[in-house]
Amino acid sequence: MSATSESLFTDGTRLLEAGDAAGAEPLLRAAITAAPALAEAHANLALALERQGRVDEAIAAYREALALAPEDGAVWGLYGTLLLASRRRLEAEAALARAVELDPQSPAAWTHFGLLYALTGHEIVAERCHRHALLLAPGHDGAAFNLATLLLRQGRWDEAWPLFERRDWYAALEDLLPAPRWRGEPLAGRSLLIGVEAGLGDMIQFARYAALLKAQGAARVGVLAYPALERLFAGLDGLDVVVPLTADVAPGDWDFWVPPLSLPGLLGTRVDTVPAALPYLQADPERIAHWAAVLGAAGGRYRIGLAWRGNPRFENDAERSLASLAELAPLATLPGVTLVSLQKGAGEDEAAAPPFALVNPMAGVADLADTAAIVSQLDLVVSVDTAVVHLAGALGRPCALLLPDFGCDWRWLAGRDDTPWYPQTMRLFRQPPGGRWADAVGALHASLAAALG
Repeated sequence: MSATSESLFTDGTRLLEAGDAAGAEPLLRAAITAAPALAEAHANLALALERQGRVDEAIAAYREALALAPEDGAVWGLYGTLLLASRRRLEAEAALARAVELDPQSPAAWTHFGLLYALTGHEIVAERCHRHALLLAPGHDGAAFNLATLLLRQGRWDEAWPLFERRDWYAALEDLLPAPRWRGEPLAGRSLLIGVEAGLGDMIQFARYAALLKAQGAARVGVLAYPALERLFAGLDGLDVVVPLTADVAPGDWDFWVPPLSLPGLLGTRVDTVPAALPYLQADPERIAHWAAVLGAAGGRYRIGLAWRGNPRFENDAERSLASLAELAPLATLPGVTLVSLQKGAGEDEAAAPPFALVNPMAGVADLADTAAIVSQLDLVVSVDTAVVHLAGALGRPCALLLPDFGCDWRWLAGRDDTPWYPQTMRLFRQPPGGRWADAVGALHASLAAALG
């Protein structure tokens, strides 16, 4: 390796490790031009492309790296996990098996192998793989987290919650908030700020714990809120203050802070003790009045709100989202029904496509407080696994949730058509093995047709 190629490779890798995949890419490409046989540069370029969502290019770059270094087990593991995420399961299995074969002492290789089995429904084998990874390296946080999500999906929450604490995505927030993290200390007379974590739907789902914290004697409970949630959370049970994400939190403002997804474990939540007093969010009456005028009189018709796409930046969005609104076409044939779009962002422009002609109020929606006011006036919400479904559940509105077979989130458990998070208000319609949305939508259509007579 020349000094030039080494410098380019080092600088590109540094940017990649800092999270700047786009900035790392040209430096790594330049390093490859200067040293075409540098396998590490091809592998890091593949990772940079993968993080930018350029899957086909990343796969090609991994193959270049493996052609130059076919005995590199770590690269086989990264390549295999990308193939798995791309649903190329047979190729993924071969790659991940090769990673384990080349480096049987690698906890990363074993837990990646476990992910393969978990995503393909072989959960007993998946658990063994994750546990073997932890036997090799008890401090391997990735294996602990992967085992946690598997146990959570199976309802084995007592063991899962402590392992779930090994996730690392809230580290930046921990550095930002000048207060000790709450780990279950007595709250009587103390103040506690619920932090921000993951997506909008996660925040809505776990904001329910504000009421429990208040019941434990907390003098003041706050929540750090994304802009889209600030007005909505003003109506949250048990909450004293909404803190905008852009606000400065000074030392002494709060006695403790806590990540929202840590609350179930800290408060001992099991499948049969989920706090589910619905509704725990309320739409603003003024917003309801405003949107009632926009929606118009129901005229005796049954109103169904539709949300068919999630955030495209979410890692599993290709699985959880419908390819288009057209996949819900059977619902347009139901008699006496008015369909209302709840889709904001990606896919929003599909609302006018035939055969639907949906009522579409979303151009005037500023945040989830507006969406809540609309949802409160619907008879049913039909949604994929995105924030809208949690909003409907928290408002206590009837909801039908469409779930993928591949990579279904842990919170919906396994093999159930109901959920303890939103009991009696939400019904789950799952893809069958192999993953066909037409089957899930068909089951929903049949259920609605029977209910509507």
